Parts: sequence; C-alpha cells; structure tokens
Amino acid sequence: MRRLIFSLIGIIAAAAIAIGINMFADARLANVQLDLTQGHIYTLAPGTRQILGALKEPVTLRLFYSKQLGSSVPAYGTYADHVREMLEDYASVSNGKVKLEFYDPEPFSDTEDRAMAYGLQPVPLDQNGSQVYFGLAGTNLEDDEKTIPFFQAERERFLEYDLTKLVYDLSNPARPVVGVMSSLPLDGDPQAMMMSRGRGAAGQPYASTVLLRQTNTVKTVPLDAQVIDPDIQVLLVAEARDLSPATLYAIDQFVMRGGKLMAMVDPWSEALASTPSQTGMPPTDTHSDLKTLFDAWGIQFDPTKVVGDLTGAWRVRAGGDDEVQAVSYVAWFNIRDGINHDDPATADLQQVTVASAGSLSKAPNATIDFTPLLSSSDRSELLPVDDVKMPDPAKLLAGFKPEGGPRVIAARVHGVLKSAFSGPPPLTGDQKRPDNFPEYKAQTDGPANLIVAADSDILADRFWVHVADFFGQQTATPFADNGPFVANLIGTLSGSDALIGLRSRGDTNRPFTLVAAMQSDAEAQYRQTQQALQTHLDDVEKQLRTLRSGGENGKAEAVITPEQREAIDTARQDILQTRGKLRAVQLELNRDISRLETEMRVFTIVVVPLLLTVVAVTMGILQRRRRARARR
Repeated sequence: MRRLIFSLIGIIAAAAIAIGINMFADARLANVQLDLTQGHIYTLAPGTRQILGALKEPVTLRLFYSKQLGSSVPAYGTYADHVREMLEDYASVSNGKVKLEFYDPEPFSDTEDRAMAYGLQPVPLDQNGSQVYFGLAGTNLEDDEKTIPFFQAERERFLEYDLTKLVYDLSNPARPVVGVMSSLPLDGDPQAMMMSRGRGAAGQPYASTVLLRQTNTVKTVPLDAQVIDPDIQVLLVAEARDLSPATLYAIDQFVMRGGKLMAMVDPWSEALASTPSQTGMPPTDTHSDLKTLFDAWGIQFDPTKVVGDLTGAWRVRAGGDDEVQAVSYVAWFNIRDGINHDDPATADLQQVTVASAGSLSKAPNATIDFTPLLSSSDRSELLPVDDVKMPDPAKLLAGFKPEGGPRVIAARVHGVLKSAFSGPPPLTGDQKRPDNFPEYKAQTDGPANLIVAADSDILADRFWVHVADFFGQQTATPFADNGPFVANLIGTLSGSDALIGLRSRGDTNRPFTLVAAMQSDAEAQYRQTQQALQTHLDDVEKQLRTLRSGGENGKAEAVITPEQREAIDTARQDILQTRGKLRAVQLELNRDISRLETEMRVFTIVVVPLLLTVVAVTMGILQRRRRARARR
C-alpha cells in the first residue's frame, strides 16, 4: 500500500513537472527555435532581421487564407502553415512594428469582399464555382497598400524575399529614383516619329523604358555629366558610347559613394545599327565599353567578340533574290535554360532574347563575387564582331563550331571596389567643375552591388515585343521577358542592401529522392523488358496469322494438317505465356518502392517506439539500481 501511494505521488509529481516545463517554455522559450531543415527555411536571414529591426512605423499584414483550400489540396495547407509561421517570426523580430491579422474569407462574406477590395486573386476550387483565397495585403500608416495576390507554390523558395520586400516597400513608400544614361533613344526619337508621320512604332519610346517608368521615377542623365545627382539611387548605363574621363569618373564615384549601378555594354548594338544616321550610311562601329571601370573592378569584357549559340537561335531569311531560305542565325538567340532561377529577380522569367551579345567573366585574382544571371548554352562559340556587322547567316552557320561554352552574358557583382581613378581627371577645353562636385573616394565603404550585361539590345522592342497600331493606339505584345528582366533587376538594386542579399531558400515540399530514383530505375527496367516481350508477342501473333491463312503464300487450305494444328496451339500457348509475363512485369514495377514504403512504416510505427521504450526501460532500471545502491 505504501509503495502504491509513493507511485501515485511520483506520477502526480512527474505530471506537475511536465506541465510546469511546458508553461515555462511557452512563457520564456516561445521564440527559441532549432531549425534542422535543409536550407534553414524556418530561420530568418540577417538581411530580413536588419530590415525588420529598422522599422520606424507600424506595418499591418493581413493574411487571407481559405481553409477550404488546405482541406482540398493538402500541399497548400502545409504552405499556409509555413507562411503563417514566417509572419509570426516577422512580428516577433520587429519589436511590435509588424501587426498581423488572419482571415478566412468564406464565400459571399464581408471578409471575401474585403479580400477582393485589396485586389487579391480568387482561384476556382471546383466546377461548382467555389473560389478560395491565399494572399497577403499590407498597409502602413499612410494607407499605402502592397499585396501578394496569391502565394504561388512555385515561389515558395522566395517566400522570405517576397515578404521582406513587401515590408520594405511599405516602410519606404517613396518611388525609387532611377537615372538613365544612354546613347539609345530610349524615350523616343522625335525625328523618326516625324518621318513616319505617326504611322507605326517608329520613334516611339522603348517598351522597356515605359515598363521601368511604371514603378520608378526615371531621370535622364547627360552623357557628359560630371556628377551623378545624389537623389538617384540606381544608375542605368545602357549603350553609353564615347564617354569622357570626366563622365567615367562621375560613374565611378557614384558607385564609391554607395550608388547602385546597372551597366549594359555591347560589342555590336543592333539597335544603333538600325537607327538612321545623318549621312544615310550604316555605322561601322556601334560598340560600347566601360573598360576603365571594369578593369579596376575585376570584370572582363572583350568588345571584339560576339557570342553565337545554336540553342535557341532565331530563324531568319537568308539568301539572294533567287533563293530565299530560313536559316538559324546563331548571333541572335533565346535564353531559356541559361536563366538563373535562384535569383529572385530572374526566378520567374521564362525567356530572354539577346542579339550580338558579348561575354563577361571575373578577372583573375579579383575579390568580387560574380554570379551569372544569363548564360549561353554549351553549344556556343565566340565569333569576331566583324562577322555580325554585315552578316551572312548561312555562312556563319556553316562554319560554326561550338566550343568552350557556356558564356556569361549578364551577372551580379558584389564586393568592395576600388576607384578606377587616383583623383578627379583634368578638365578639357572650357569645362568647369560644378558647384556640387563631391570629394574623391578611393573605395567603397562596404560591398558594392552592381549588375553588368554584355548586351544592350535586350532593351530593344524588336527582340521582345510585337508592337502594333490599334486604332491609333500603340499596343505591345511580349514574346520574351526582356523588359521584366531589366525592371526586376532595377527593382532589386533600388531596395536595401539587405534585401539584395536575400536569395532563394528551400521549400516545405521535400521530395522523396530515393523513392523517385528507385521508381525511375524500375520503370526503365520495366520498359526494356516490356519492349522485348512486346516484340516477341508481335512476332508470335504474326506467325499465328500466317498459320491460320494457310501458309506463307497466303492461300487458305481446306484442311489443316496435324503439324499446323500443333504449331497453332504452340503459338497460342506462347502468346498466353508472353502476356502473362507482361502482366508480371507490370506487377513487379513498384515492388521495390512498396517494400521501401513498408519498411519505412515499420520503422516509424514499430521500431522508433520500440527503441524509445527500450531506452525508457533501461533508464528506469539504471535509476532503480542507483537508488538501491544509495540505500545501502
């Protein structure tokens, strides 16, 4: 009786201790996490913590998630849990600056009307017309709104980037200021427009510039500028030709002072080559280069070479007047597999078209981080730039020999940079220093963020949109992602340095790679066996038809001989056996996978609890022995 009472007291004490530990953990350890996932998908990046810790005004995030979606598609239920947990981490790290609200927008409810008012995207769940929501709406004290219309499963790797960018945009509502320095008529060519008398797209602003102006304040920077306006956050230098040392110095010092730069150079600008000149003669040189800056920053670019690529090469008309044929022009090609899908700015892009592009590389002994964004395929080659000035596509294709690929055409550059100048260069002629001329800086205070591209024709309409006139209104229909490529990259540069540092993380959907490999191997083996059996079956059935028709000559006989009857029976038996083997092979297809599944179930249901039981019993025995020794 006494032992029973002590046992009950021990059970009650153990329960009290467990409850106490849970209460303490809930009160004191609620924010303590141990993230053992591959990619640390539940751990906020330092850049996110920096942005959240610097918030000065409250930001309210409202998650609209239809529970019916998770019930019907469990994968979205898991994703929704991931989103909710990450939002709660944001609120915890922000010191109360991030306010969270969660809603379940049921059909025909006020909550659904609110989700629609924010512009969130409803998605039909079934044929009955039921719609579900899974989006986020964020607001600040000035009633600025930013939304994620629907959390696409394909972007789960970029969930932290998307959420952090939304919070950053709400805490910095002013439109980014982008400076544009270019020899191209990006804002339109009035002379060409007058010559076309308003017909067609001649002289119209580039569609890429129109897209850039939708989300940014764009300022034109003169090609002879000595100082970059300090209000400019991002400077786009695109096909800026014949820049003086004073202007190169202005760009250099802009970067040294922490400005973000996107530089687009080109060994041969197709856009400039097709622009009418005052003399009426085609240009002999349209290249642009920033050699002085690139050499100092550890970037290599050869303006005498053009990348040709068989993969994605455009089909163009070539030949004389008598014989016109379609030929692959290797200097113009679409990039699909060469897009970096681990970078938030290019993750969703499907195709970028380049024309007479050059190649970029990291200089030997350079200390920068050089991350490719666009690359050619393995079937690429470097061509002399003279081959594309007056091109013969058929001749180029005939002599094309892919080697040494892939080549980098666009890249991110990150690192501490030193100035390409030892001080302000001397002025020429009647030049004078402006009043706001800043002091010389020898290097960046921290890591600089640049984007370099060896093709400026990415901006040209002809390589990514079809422009048509619709009752006097110009309409552009994209067939490539060139415009979004530039706009997205400018968008990442115009954000915080911490935001630029965010990259794709893992996602909660962890595929069973071992099972997938086993299934692939089993299916390959099954297909080989099936093909052999099917070939044998076809041969036997053909033989049987020959026997039934009366022989090889096809003449039917009135009486079938015993030998023919025996051969027919043998063929029938062979057919039955072969079909049985085919069925057996089909049944064996998933044998290894089923066995692995069974083993995993046994391990999780039986072995793990059994091991825990053994450990608990062993610890109990050891504890009892210790007590027994203590009593002695």
